[in-house]
Amino acid sequence: MTWKPTASIAHLKMRAEILAKIREFFAIRKVMEVETPSLSHSTIPDPCILSFQVLNTDLYLQTSPEFAMKRLLAAGSGPIYQIAKAFRVDESGRLHNPEFTMLEWYRPGFTHRDLIIEVDALLRRILNCEVSKCETYGDLFQQYLQINPYQTSLEELKDCAQKNQIEVFDAEKFTTVTDWLQLLMAHIIEPHLGQNHQPTVVTDFPIAQAALAKADPYNPLVAERFEVYWKGMELANGFHELCDAKEQRKRFEANNAERCAQGLPEIPLDENFLAALEHGMPACAGVALGIDRLVMAALNLDNIADVIAFPVERA
Repeated sequence: MTWKPTASIAHLKMRAEILAKIREFFAIRKVMEVETPSLSHSTIPDPCILSFQVLNTDLYLQTSPEFAMKRLLAAGSGPIYQIAKAFRVDESGRLHNPEFTMLEWYRPGFTHRDLIIEVDALLRRILNCEVSKCETYGDLFQQYLQINPYQTSLEELKDCAQKNQIEVFDAEKFTTVTDWLQLLMAHIIEPHLGQNHQPTVVTDFPIAQAALAKADPYNPLVAERFEVYWKGMELANGFHELCDAKEQRKRFEANNAERCAQGLPEIPLDENFLAALEHGMPACAGVALGIDRLVMAALNLDNIADVIAFPVERA
C-alpha cells in the first residue's frame, strides 16, 4: 500500500479547472449553489441502490442530495445546483468508487426535454463535443435486439440473453422484466452509445423504471426520464420530477416491499421529503451527473482512479 494519490497532480489540476467551469456555467444562468447534509435519518429505499448506515445510529450516508434539494425547492429556492459527495455500497472498479462526487441540479418550470438542452450545453462546454444525439429506449431495443421493451416477457428476455451469450451470475436474483431489460441494456446496447465524440441521450424509459419521474401523460407505458451516455459510459440520469406526494409514497412502499422480498432491511420513509411534496414542490426537471466520470471523459481516461486522489483502497 502507498500513501500517494492514484491521480496525477496534473489530472487533479485539470479536475479543479473543470469544477470552476461548471460553477461558471451555473453562475451565468443564475442557478444558486446550495449545500445539504451528507447524513440523514432516511435514504432512498430503491433495492438497486444500497446505502451505508452509520454504526449504532439511525443515520445514513446519502446516495444523492436529491431529497434535501427538493425540500429547498418546495421552500421557494428557485433553480439550484450542488456539487456533493455521495455514497453507495458498490464494488470498486474502473467506473465505481463507494464515495464519489455528484453534480445535481433542478430547474423549476423545465420539462425533461428542456433540461436535456441544458445538459447538452454543459457537456459541449466541458467536453468540447458534438451536439447530443437523442434516441428512445424503445428504438434502441428494436434496433439492437428486435424487442419491444414496453410489451415483453421474462421468457423473451431470457431467451434473448441466451442467444447473445450473456453469462448471468446469480440468475435467481433476476426476477423481473426490469432486471432483464437492464442486463440487456448494459451488455448489448450501452457499448454503442455516445460514440464518435457525440453524447447519446436515451429517453422514454419504461414506466417500471420511472424511479422519481412523472409518467408520460400521453403514453402510460413511458416515464419522462432520460440518461446520457459517453463512449458507452453513463454520465447522467434526469427526470421530469414527480411532484405527487401520494404517488411518491406508493412508490417508496413498493420499493420497501421489493426489498423485503430480496431479504433486505426496510428503509424508513423520508417523511420530511414527503411533507415537502405535500406542501407543494414546483413543477421542475432535475438531473444527477457524475463528476468523476465527466472528468474521465474530458481527459480521455478510462479508470476512475486516475481522476480522484484517493479511491477507497487508499482512503
